[in-house]
Amino acid sequence: MRKITVAERRARLARRHRLSTPAASIDEAVRAVGVLHATDPATVYLSVFARYPGLTVEALDKALYADRTLLRLHGMRRTLFVAPVDLVPAIQRSCALAVAAQSRKTYVKLITEAGAGDAAWLAELERAAETALAARGEATAAQLSVDEPRLRTQITVAPGKPYEAKQTITAWILFLLAAEGRIVRGRPSGGTWTNTQWTWSPIQQWLPGGVPEVSEEQARAELARTWLAAFGPAPAADLKWWAGWTLTQARKTLAAIGAVEVDLDGEAGFVLPEDVDPVADPEPWVALLPALDPTPMGWSAREWYLGEHSGAVFDRTGNVGPTVWSDGRIVGGWAQRSDGEIVFRLLEDVGAAKIAEIEQAVGRLQGWLGDLRIAPRGRRHSDLERTLLA
Repeated sequence: MRKITVAERRARLARRHRLSTPAASIDEAVRAVGVLHATDPATVYLSVFARYPGLTVEALDKALYADRTLLRLHGMRRTLFVAPVDLVPAIQRSCALAVAAQSRKTYVKLITEAGAGDAAWLAELERAAETALAARGEATAAQLSVDEPRLRTQITVAPGKPYEAKQTITAWILFLLAAEGRIVRGRPSGGTWTNTQWTWSPIQQWLPGGVPEVSEEQARAELARTWLAAFGPAPAADLKWWAGWTLTQARKTLAAIGAVEVDLDGEAGFVLPEDVDPVADPEPWVALLPALDPTPMGWSAREWYLGEHSGAVFDRTGNVGPTVWSDGRIVGGWAQRSDGEIVFRLLEDVGAAKIAEIEQAVGRLQGWLGDLRIAPRGRRHSDLERTLLA
């Protein structure tokens, strides 16, 4: 059995994720990591910039909203991603539909217990929302709730508990429609790429004919190959976590695509059959990756690139903050202060030459951001980030 050391895993990470050698295009930068995390909209742009320094906001907007070669959708682990459009059917069939089915059960239970309706009422409201959206062609959630007032129905969640809260079901309906591939998120309504207030459109306006249908087995196979090409070698448990599948599903899919078992310092890992050959060491490199970047969020077992820094750079819910990387390892974190200054702190000694490279990377990022200010969305500050902002 071929043994792949931690050093080679770091070399693969550097090369595959376009961190040691920049990508030549937006498409190449995205495909280097398969998909981009999009819970925080800033992540999409900053993750591409980290891999493709020639990026402009206008060019990525064009890919997302004019050329529509990239699509924003809920997928693995109920997380929001931006994916190449050809990967959408695999994500939809192998992940999003199961997430939608489970969420539907939860929503039906809540609205039934609240006396607002039942499964049939929920389905009818979904159809009404689709009809209203089709009439407009494009709309915000607020506009749709004007057209269909039942979308403003409020449900008390966890009544009697300390965390009791009222929720308007507009977001529930839009989530179900999107997760089932019936509608799609478009350009943010606030005019900036950091906004999370989306416009919505019927899926047919973006994908004529809707999301192509594939079998669940085909979908899992394509998604697993995509992930393994970017994140292999890795244990089956990492694929299980990343995709939100069961371990049985992950193992069965790895077998179906002919993944080759390798030795990861005594633990079984897998690579694609065409990816067994050794990988040469890259040139020394540093990188500033944004919060929720797909590289640190690509594996559940992270010690080989994270070391003992988990408590500093990950928040309490398992989301990573902005990180500083050097030669395949997380060595610190960074943050943008309210005046626009980007500051960083190292968690280990990397030497004067590396510090100088990191300072140069900080200057490039600060120049690219200009007057724009970024703030956490869909996550909490990491401990290190909080310290830097104090």
